[in-house]
Amino acid sequence: MELRPLEKLPPPLRDDDGVPTMPEHEALPWTYVGRQKGILALFGLCGMVLFFLPWIHVTLPDAYILSGFDLARIRGWQFGAFVAWMVLVPTILSRRSIAKMRGARVVAAFLSAIPGLTVGIFLAFPQKGGLVPVRFEYEWPFWATLVLSFAAMVAAFRLGGRLDDMPVTRGTSVGQHVH
Repeated sequence: MELRPLEKLPPPLRDDDGVPTMPEHEALPWTYVGRQKGILALFGLCGMVLFFLPWIHVTLPDAYILSGFDLARIRGWQFGAFVAWMVLVPTILSRRSIAKMRGARVVAAFLSAIPGLTVGIFLAFPQKGGLVPVRFEYEWPFWATLVLSFAAMVAAFRLGGRLDDMPVTRGTSVGQHVH
């Protein structure tokens, strides 16, 4: 038998105890986008783009447009929406097994909820003028962020899918009696 470096050997089909690796713990390819993984990564990328588009169109006292980035530069706490989208993408893409995807559900849902919460705070506490009245309206990227946040939360709770519809890469239980 030829000796090879450990790095060039294929992954073992069994654990150290001789027990076969469970199908949900098998590593999936980096390019795997099933089980809500791809759609969540896409939602995160779209959310980052929406952050730089116009969120608020102010018409009084002056006419100007503010993006999520502009609002964050003024107050600071709105950067949380962008950071949540930015952290969501590598968090999702780094999960290479079904078990790890399922384990990241709560984290992914939490990160997906932060941009929606940011938009919700703007809706709950709209800006009011002091001596000078302020008139503004929310632009479509503002509303799209809210919808995208909700859709990402739904997808996050389904991340990894169900265990009973999992594909098995080797072996089969067809024709065997389960005791």
